[in-house]
Amino acid sequence: MDFSNINFLAVLVGGILAFAFGSLWYSPVLFSNAWQKEVGLTEDDIKGANMAKIFGSSLVLMLVMSLGMAIMLKGHDDGEINLMTGLMHGLYTGIMFVATSIGINILYQRRSIKLFLIDAGYQVIMLVIMGAVIGAWS
Repeated sequence: MDFSNINFLAVLVGGILAFAFGSLWYSPVLFSNAWQKEVGLTEDDIKGANMAKIFGSSLVLMLVMSLGMAIMLKGHDDGEINLMTGLMHGLYTGIMFVATSIGINILYQRRSIKLFLIDAGYQVIMLVIMGAVIGAWS
């Protein structure tokens, strides 16, 4: 695989912005309380977690996802990659692959539609952010 046409700065920024957005999405300002309730975690569970491991691993996984978005967009490279192309690829990927996968898991786990909307909503917006950043920098 040829990585010479990948803008690694865009990949890094896209991954970091997605991580930062997740910090807001899953904060008390937005959905942390509802998410905790839906997954059955208490404050003690949260306090007892290895947050450095969780956050560090999440950031690495988001950077891998951002690289995947860049590879997908460059595979589409016909000179038409821009902010809107990246945004739309992020939206399509988020809705048609990630949200549907989360939905399947939610159904088998017998979890709520609320949890689906919180988790899938984040993933879709995160991929839109990544795609827009990478597309704008292409």
